[in-house]
Amino acid sequence: MARWIVLASKLDAEASSYRTLAELDGSVEEAMTALRKAVNTYDRGVSKVVRREVFKCSDRSYFVRIHGRLTERECLIQLCELVADTAAADLPDTVG
Repeated sequence: MARWIVLASKLDAEASSYRTLAELDGSVEEAMTALRKAVNTYDRGVSKVVRREVFKCSDRSYFVRIHGRLTERECLIQLCELVADTAAADLPDTVG
């Protein structure tokens, strides 16, 4: 069973930041379900969403533009699989 995170990259002119929206141990199907849920519900602080545009970048990433009454926010939401961990016996310490 793999370990996954759903990661939101906030895209702003001044700075970018990252937020883990979900973390789970499970199958690819379970992880994809968590990704789709985040893409369809994450509002990035927009209090009243009036429109959501979703652009597919790859099978595991989407660019989301969220329109509110007075503001517009953009973010990249990605599914990431844990592939290396120095504390896990069943994973390598490095990528390569």
